[in-house]
Formats: sequence, structure tokens, C-alpha cells
Amino acid sequence: MRIRELEEENWRLREQTGAMALDGIIGVSDSMRSVCRAIEKVAPTGATVLVLGESGTGKELLARAVHEKSARAKGEFVAINCAAIPENLLEAELFGYERGAFTGAVKTTPGKIELAQGGTLFLDEVGDIPLPLQVKLLRFLQERVIERIGGRSPIAVDTRIVCATHQDLDAMIAAGRFRDDLYYRLAEIVVKIPSLVERSGDAVLLARHFVGRFAREMNAKIQGLAPDAADAIDAYGWPGNVRELENRIKRAVIMADGKWVTATDLDLPGVAESGFETLPINLRAAREVADRKAIRQALSRTENNISGAAKLLGISRPTLYDLMKQYQLGS
Repeated sequence: MRIRELEEENWRLREQTGAMALDGIIGVSDSMRSVCRAIEKVAPTGATVLVLGESGTGKELLARAVHEKSARAKGEFVAINCAAIPENLLEAELFGYERGAFTGAVKTTPGKIELAQGGTLFLDEVGDIPLPLQVKLLRFLQERVIERIGGRSPIAVDTRIVCATHQDLDAMIAAGRFRDDLYYRLAEIVVKIPSLVERSGDAVLLARHFVGRFAREMNAKIQGLAPDAADAIDAYGWPGNVRELENRIKRAVIMADGKWVTATDLDLPGVAESGFETLPINLRAAREVADRKAIRQALSRTENNISGAAKLLGISRPTLYDLMKQYQLGS
């Protein structure tokens, strides 16, 4: 029982290691630290925020952070995926409808915008909103009033909009598929989430977090990542980003035979099979890129333990501190 208590405490400490200032955000990379700083600055302002990023990067997680760090945190956070709802139903979902407005409208129903009164409405995949509905959304953003389908009276609504998309909205505007005036209303503040492969050192930290979470949920006797698994995670390109990593870890925890998740359990190629990163030709620049990557990986492998990271790197603790200060890398 005592061993089990120590293991659980170890998992909790591992989850805390690498946690950002925003709840639920885990990482040590400079790119994600910049994103978190931007969210902390914009959240209290009430500005409309557009979150850009590839599928699986955690756009809704950032949208929730905007809500929770704002003065609207006690209000509702209402999310709607604009790509998952048929075009003919999306207007009713957003704006609501009056009784008798159409066949099947047996009672007056408020839309998502109204339900988020005093809180935040998250429009995921906003690029999929059809052009006619973009006009109505623009009117709401300009005047802060809506009209339900079949309604005749404007309804004032105090709802903050945070939206996200993986699409190139500039290209959609050029192609006439997205209104530029709506874009400027939605993009008062733009936050770009880096892909997982751009978040040096974060993949292994996230993997450890997911291993601990799924091991507890499934009551599996998994103690962590084997060294070959950590190497494979670092070397892999992660086209599906954090979502793919989470799914692979979940499957590995279920299928693993031993106490450690291996590269084979993750169904990932070995480091030798995955190729290598091309470094800059300039020797000084190449050295800095290599140093930064090695330091982040060492800190990630040792859960930010300076002594352990220095040992992995084959240098002294003072030297590691000096390099971290030189490259402005947080511990």
C-alpha cells in the first residue's frame, strides 16, 4: 500500500512538472510559453480572440483558458463546432428560434449566443460558417443584438466571442468564401498555436502526463515511458499533433505487456528510421539549435531536474545553468 501511495504521489509530481501558468497546459517550449503569455494578456480585456492552429493542437483548451482568466469566468463557456452541424441547422443553433418559426419548432428555443450570456461563446472551425450566416454573425458583433429565427424583436446579448480554425482564412477571403469585414471583427487578437513538432521538448512531457492519467483511469500497472519510447516520441513528426499523441498513449497503456511503455507499444518507428533534423549551415547557429534542443530534451526526460539533466548532457550543473541563462531557457 505504501508503494502504491508513493507511485501516485510520483504521478502527481510528474503532472505538475512542466505545467504552464494556464490550467491544463503542459510544456517547456519557448513557443508555448509565448502563447500562454499572450493568453494571459488578452483574457482580461474582453477582446474577440481568433485562435489559429492545426487540427489536434488544443485550440479549445486555449479558448477555455481565455474564458477562465477573464472577468466572465463565472459565466457559461458554450462551445459549438461549426463544421459538425449541417448548414440549414447552424443558424438555429447559433441564434435560436421562436415557436412556430418552422416545422418542428414546437417551443421557443434560445441559441448558443444567448446561452452564453455573460460568458463566452467558442466558435470552433469558424471558417466553415456559410456566407449568408456570416452576415448575421457580423451584425451581432457590430451591434451586440440578435434576432431569433421567426422573431421580430431584437435581443441584446452580452457574450464574448472566441473562435478557432485550422483553415487559411486569408486564402478563403481571396477566394470569396469568407468575408473580410467579419474576419477583422473576429481577429482583434490572433493567437497561433504551434504544432507539436514545433514544441521542442513538450512531446515527452505530454506523453508522461497521458501515461499517468490513463494508467490511473484504467488501473494499469504502468510506471512510465521506456527510454526507447521517449526517443521515438522525440523523433516522430506527429502530424496529428497532441490528439494523435494522446490516442497513441492510450492504446499503448491498454496493450503494453510490461510496466513500461515502449516504442513498440506506441507503434512508432525507431530513431534510426525517422531521419534527422536538418541544422543550419552556419556553425554557430547550428550549435545553438543543437544546444537548445538537447537541453530541452534533457530537462524533459528528467522532469526538470537540473542535476539529472546535467548528467544526461555530460556537463556540470553550473555549466548547464550558464547555458540555460545564455539561451533564456526556463527550468
